[in-house]
Amino acid sequence: MTTTAPPSPAPAPSRPIALITGVGRSIGIGAGIARRLASSGWDVAFTYWTPYDRRMEWGAEPGAAASIANELAEAGARTAAIEADLTDPDAPARVFDEAEQRLGGPVSALVLSHAESVDSGLLDTTVEAFDRHFAVNSRASWLLIREYGLRFRGEPGTATGRIVALTSDHTVGNLPYGASKGALDRITLAAAHELAHLGVTANVVNPGPVDTGWMSDDLREALVRGTPLGRLGTPRDTAHLVDFLCSPEGQWINGQLLKSNGGAAA
Repeated sequence: MTTTAPPSPAPAPSRPIALITGVGRSIGIGAGIARRLASSGWDVAFTYWTPYDRRMEWGAEPGAAASIANELAEAGARTAAIEADLTDPDAPARVFDEAEQRLGGPVSALVLSHAESVDSGLLDTTVEAFDRHFAVNSRASWLLIREYGLRFRGEPGTATGRIVALTSDHTVGNLPYGASKGALDRITLAAAHELAHLGVTANVVNPGPVDTGWMSDDLREALVRGTPLGRLGTPRDTAHLVDFLCSPEGQWINGQLLKSNGGAAA
């Protein structure tokens, strides 16, 4: 008589686990953050949603998720690339389930870098577009933060949990994006207080103008002129700040909206 051994559970992680949303393109901010955290000793689960990139002007990047995962593995991180449609209210719980199952432990840091961003103003935004922006940028962020808070188990008296959300102050000509990001700010700052008893800090980062392939030449030149340092931001700039906030040294920063924009004029 032969028996089949039960499947082995995922090994317990020796590195903390970060879950990063919105890592769909290799030149994006999310990918920059993932690379930085991997090099700083984190295992990384990340989400992406190819249909979003496909309908944007830059288009989908074939094989991006696998390529990013390979880069992170070369930096010593275990990785889990998870395709997730964040307009689905059931997606956040499934994402956490898969991240925990594949990486063998709980998520310590949640970094929200996903976004729905389609330019339109007060007069030409459709109800469908408005609702989709809020579903992705606001509702999904709340549900991800809620799921994190329900699952996180830190050590009493220590601040070991981290939430970092990326925001924007853009509003004119970009109504649904800016309004939904404003809601994200309030949700994240609420988490800084409501989850403090768990040992979790929560902060919002505004990365300013970062060209990841969406800027026109005229816009790029205008933004450079309006930045004292004379250049645009890069994903690495944002990643350095997120890395600090997620580190033990960053635990005293909590409930803040931080601008990492080189002093760019509003």
